Amino acid sequence: MIDKNQNKEVLEYDPEVHLTTLNLGPTHPATHGVFQNIVKLDGEKIVAAESTVGYIHRAFEKLAERRPFYQIPPLTDRLNYCSAPINNMGWHLTAEKLLQIETPKQVDYMRIIIMELSRIADHIVCNSILGVDAGAFTGFLYVMQWREKIYEIFEEICGARLTTNIGRIGGFERDFNDAAFTKIQKFIDEYPAVLKEFEKLFNRNRIFMDRTINVGAISAERALNYGFTGPNLRAAGVDYDVRIMTPYSSYQDLDFEIPIGTQGDTYDRFMVRNEEMWQSLSMIRQALEKLKALPKGVYHADVPDFYLPPKEDVYNHMEALIYHFKIVMGEIEVPKGEVYNCVEGANGELGFYLVSDGGRTPFRLHFRRPGFIYYQAFEEMIKGSLLSDAVITMSSLNLIAGEMDA
Repeated sequence: MIDKNQNKEVLEYDPEVHLTTLNLGPTHPATHGVFQNIVKLDGEKIVAAESTVGYIHRAFEKLAERRPFYQIPPLTDRLNYCSAPINNMGWHLTAEKLLQIETPKQVDYMRIIIMELSRIADHIVCNSILGVDAGAFTGFLYVMQWREKIYEIFEEICGARLTTNIGRIGGFERDFNDAAFTKIQKFIDEYPAVLKEFEKLFNRNRIFMDRTINVGAISAERALNYGFTGPNLRAAGVDYDVRIMTPYSSYQDLDFEIPIGTQGDTYDRFMVRNEEMWQSLSMIRQALEKLKALPKGVYHADVPDFYLPPKEDVYNHMEALIYHFKIVMGEIEVPKGEVYNCVEGANGELGFYLVSDGGRTPFRLHFRRPGFIYYQAFEEMIKGSLLSDAVITMSSLNLIAGEMDA
């Protein structure tokens, strides 16, 4: 058209013509190479988004339905591999619920120690990477070595670090040795100073606050509608925690607080996870104190039908050899039943829905992976924000690739 005042041609603005379609992933560092976001941009502003998953579908659930109960933990390791022991404990507790196994207090407190160390390790990864995505690399370099110290504790207990396959149905393969207790005590003594320093780098950092406050916000109502749990739900102001609502593994014996946010934005998610690390340290201290008051040497329930005996006993005692053979060959009947059991994973409610027909393997098994649920809301959370905000929002949700395509 012609502008009469300027006496020159002016092009009409057509938003559809001027939009840019961009593939944010799957081959992008922020998307782990496994999930894709097709975003439409008006300049750097996201006006529409479409998320897809399915790049690493590994059929964990179907694989588990072809394995005996005691062989399933290595599969759960590969869900949230940043805190694999919590996955292991979640499955063990589910199997124990079906089998009606009651574990000794020693086992419960040992599990709490492992799960809370795993939670700290997971939050170290999430919050330090969030700092990297905001342009602050120092915090990551400073705290990542403490995740390694947690892995050294796991290595001392079970011989593995990342994917641990730690524990068994009914308890643990072996008791914690003195070296493990020494490393645990050293960690809870030294890490608080490190966490304080980490918070000084970020909590009141003006640049970090500008990059995270009011970014990727979600209301409590929308978070509940999507099925949010864990730190992402609590950051929106809902004080739901599985350890409080449906206590397991003797969490009811401990005193701890549930940190919550108000805005449900990236900054609140960061702050909630920081505070959860303080609470985890407190729970580990309490569990250690309670262990000291109990008899030593108890690390599994007395359930020979389902607990694999030590190899030394298998080699030297006929009864142990018989039980080992019956468990491995699947000759011990598993009760028929249908159970759902969940634990408070590092990034939300991790649930296991198990249907047993009495066979040696599950008839049906479904994993409730919190990360998969969060990803459904990602499109809504980034719409209207800048492209750089999409990366930092994704990071704050703690989307673990292993959970996306179970």
